[in-house]
Amino acid sequence: MISRSCTSLAHLVTKQVLVWATVLLASQVVAASLDVVEVRSSLNSGNISADGVVEAVRQTVIAAQVSGAITDLPVKAGDSIKAGQMLARLDGSAASQQANASQARVEAARASLQVASKDYERQKQLFSRLYISQAQLDRAEAQFNSATADANSLIAQAGAVQTQSGFYKLTAPYTGRIADVYISHGDMVTPGKALMAVFDPRALRVTATLPEAQLARLAHDQAITIEIPALPAELRLIKVDKFIILPVTDASTHTVQLRLDLPPLNGLAPGMFARLQFPAKAMVKSEDARLYVPVKAVIRRAELHAVYVINPQGRAMLRQIKPGPLSGSEQEVLAGVSAGEKVLINPLAAAQPH
Repeated sequence: MISRSCTSLAHLVTKQVLVWATVLLASQVVAASLDVVEVRSSLNSGNISADGVVEAVRQTVIAAQVSGAITDLPVKAGDSIKAGQMLARLDGSAASQQANASQARVEAARASLQVASKDYERQKQLFSRLYISQAQLDRAEAQFNSATADANSLIAQAGAVQTQSGFYKLTAPYTGRIADVYISHGDMVTPGKALMAVFDPRALRVTATLPEAQLARLAHDQAITIEIPALPAELRLIKVDKFIILPVTDASTHTVQLRLDLPPLNGLAPGMFARLQFPAKAMVKSEDARLYVPVKAVIRRAELHAVYVINPQGRAMLRQIKPGPLSGSEQEVLAGVSAGEKVLINPLAAAQPH
């Protein structure tokens, strides 16, 4: 029994030694084609990560201002539109009849005004020759003023009716695209009902939230990296220099909202996910500096921890480290590496035949 236990222990030790021997033999590999990362010091600014969403700077909900049935709907979601282009038309036959009736009343009022004006002029001539009394002249002047007021009132009412009849035709407020259409041909709508949403694809931004405690660490003089995973690889990374911090903090989450304007780019659309990297300021003294490497760069074998360090000749050399506590996706290193040294991100790749 003791002999079998000793034999099993010997096999286990031999296996562990062989594993480490394999790793050590593969340690001196050329790292030119492998991904590397520098050992990060807490003195370095590092980055603050945040998730955001792409949104349109100009996004408008087109709503009905009058009641009526949809009689024409020439656009659909995704269509490009131009400023002033018709988006929908409501049944305005009743409004059109009202406009015609109002215009007829205006013409009648103008005719009455013309008659009153001519009568007033005649009365003034007769008064100047002393053929009529002052009372008769005053009466003619009052009739003229009344006809003028009636005409002006009817003209104003006709203008209001004409303006209201224009509400039955909805047009694009600016050049852009249709985000969504909420109605169908023949639907009955009422004032205030949302019909569709449009946006301007030339003016997009990313909105992200950060804990208020992170604001003091933001470096305002360095470029921010925005990654849009939905875009092609060659367009995925975007650099911007400025961002706006909204002056209001969410009382329930204690976060603030940041906005970053995006350059015009094909393929961008509101609602896309964005990943942001904000440069951060150093917040510790030199004697308190800590070293970090990515967790996936660390090789773990029983109680031993090691990383592949790139030497000046460009080869990956296995080096044992003393690990500290984990910090998110990073492993603190207490001893074994120096700040700025390059380590392999994927140590398993170093052990593969090259």
